[in-house]
Amino acid sequence: MIKALKSMYNLNYPKALVYMLQASEYKIRPYIAWLHRTKDFQKVMHRRQLDFTRAARLLLWALRLGILLQLIGGILLIYFGIWHRLAGGVPFGVAAIISYPFTWAYLLVVPLLIGRALVEIPAEAQAGHQSQTAFASHPGKKIAVAGSYGKTTMKELLQTVLSQGLTVAATPANRNVVRSHAQFARRLSGNEDILIIEYGEGAPGDVARFARLTQPTHAVITGLAPAHLDRYKTLAAAGKDIFALANYLKGKNVFVHKDENVEPFLEKDYELFDVHGVLGWRVSDVKVSLEGTSFQLSKGAEHLKLNSGLIGAHQVDYLAFVAAFALKLGLSTEQVREGVAKTVPFEHRMQPYKLSGAWIIDDTYNGNLEGIRAGTRLLKTLPARRRKLYVTPGLVDQGEETAKVHHTIGALIKEADPDVVVLMKNSVAQYIQEGLQGYKGELIIEPDPLEFYTNLSQFVAEGDLVMMQNDWPDNYA
Repeated sequence: MIKALKSMYNLNYPKALVYMLQASEYKIRPYIAWLHRTKDFQKVMHRRQLDFTRAARLLLWALRLGILLQLIGGILLIYFGIWHRLAGGVPFGVAAIISYPFTWAYLLVVPLLIGRALVEIPAEAQAGHQSQTAFASHPGKKIAVAGSYGKTTMKELLQTVLSQGLTVAATPANRNVVRSHAQFARRLSGNEDILIIEYGEGAPGDVARFARLTQPTHAVITGLAPAHLDRYKTLAAAGKDIFALANYLKGKNVFVHKDENVEPFLEKDYELFDVHGVLGWRVSDVKVSLEGTSFQLSKGAEHLKLNSGLIGAHQVDYLAFVAAFALKLGLSTEQVREGVAKTVPFEHRMQPYKLSGAWIIDDTYNGNLEGIRAGTRLLKTLPARRRKLYVTPGLVDQGEETAKVHHTIGALIKEADPDVVVLMKNSVAQYIQEGLQGYKGELIIEPDPLEFYTNLSQFVAEGDLVMMQNDWPDNYA
């Protein structure tokens, strides 16, 4: 408590507050929650630093000015209370000086409330109207991609392969909400054969609203796993929201990646796909290495051998679907073969690279339980000349499922049987340890993640194979 109070009167306190707001994506509830649990404001910028965007600079200068004015006001009150006998001047002045860290920690959100009411809500409504008008008039096929995981990967694979024979446009990066959909729509020429639109999901009702505004003709649901459970509360609620996309299409042209969690939501009209096959094609002869993944698709007398730069057997599910879907849309087998050959690992998503003679598989782009399952399976499958190491901070936003999910993660790591497990010291490390019960290798609990990742080259040795999964932002304990 004393350390927390002392850190609030530090010169870097205003910068820490703006960083906390920025790292919370300017969302008030997560920011306030972070404020309440912070024990040392000098340590909130631990994994990252403040990005001095225009908004951050304006907030920081406004905050510093407000604090300065409050301090000057407090000093003046004390002055007039002592020398001019102003009633209550001294106590009010002292209170003003002492209270400035608390006052401005909360006043900082006022511009957000005003901005949301006057600018953001009207702008989002306008963007939604523009989006709906633009997509309704577009003649191309509109493929919506939704799910708890793998959305961006699926979108990029579809774009890469379908572009071999069609004119394709896709929403950029992971920009997957109303305003980014509208920005995407404004850039369209109208001559595209295919539009690929990624749907984010952050709260109940999101996916149904996106479908209403973008009016898709096809849906690809990548799977269901515990994610954003701080907002959805239960996996069933998340599934209901995601499958609102299938409901919009009344079950027609709906393609669903089959996993155990989607079972309650399946309807007879849906086309299912997994590692065994899709759209009548059967998958066989899967081979995985650090250089890529190969497999064969077969349908009757037809056989198609495919090679991808992606690594992991779990990638075959999506690759097989994209290949079969492209053939369904009229691409030739040669176009599909060339498209799949162009697929390579995406940044921080099962991305292999060499470091000090060791192979690092970087899968630190956010995360989910299915991703953990795929990563531990891959680590178990791939050979290593020396040690196998597994590194994770765990998963965020698991809500009431936090303990259960991390017990499962511990069990999956134990099953992969790496020589060394490195867990980051945080609120979920204990649950992973409980799931690891009986693990015989070396367990390291790392108190300083930033130092560990920065000096990873000093930790690994030639011949090691390291799987690094998931990210843990500063705004999570």
